Amino acid sequence: MNQLDTEVFLWLNSLHNNTFDPIMAWISGRNSWIPLYLAIIGLIIWRYKKQSLSMLLTIIVSVALADQICSSFFKPFVERLRPCHEPAIQHLVHVVGNCGGQFGFCSSHAANSFTLAMSLLLLVGKEYTWVKYLFVWAIIVSYSRIYVGVHYPLDVLAGAGVGVLSAFISFKIYQFYLSKNVHEVS
Repeated sequence: MNQLDTEVFLWLNSLHNNTFDPIMAWISGRNSWIPLYLAIIGLIIWRYKKQSLSMLLTIIVSVALADQICSSFFKPFVERLRPCHEPAIQHLVHVVGNCGGQFGFCSSHAANSFTLAMSLLLLVGKEYTWVKYLFVWAIIVSYSRIYVGVHYPLDVLAGAGVGVLSAFISFKIYQFYLSKNVHEVS
């Protein structure tokens, strides 16, 4: 499995050029998506008023959960070197920007972007069908991590899985909270 993951990584990472390097670095950047996040927060507050606080709290909890599962549990537990830190292939890896921390399994970028997409789909997807396109954004953000040389494909897939699961768990807690409040008010 590791051999296949490495081969797929090296192939995907080799599909680079000078035009896309800065674009992928920007996509992969931590602060690049702040305007999107602010727009989402604004939309939720504008549309859902009082309910927006619990919705935003659900999203924040799900992202924090996913991020901590990846960063504080999987990375130190699995200790899988990022491809840009792996001595056996380091010379083959096209790195754009900084290599990041030593360990890469699983991708926090993938987890966080998939958490946001899934949280929004669960919370407002019936009303705003365009939210499903945030999964395309999450895939692009996740792929950028392979492109810039800091994650293997399995790192990204595991991160996406953690993100979707974290969003689902947080949404179920949100639903439970709503059902308790509805019963207490009645």
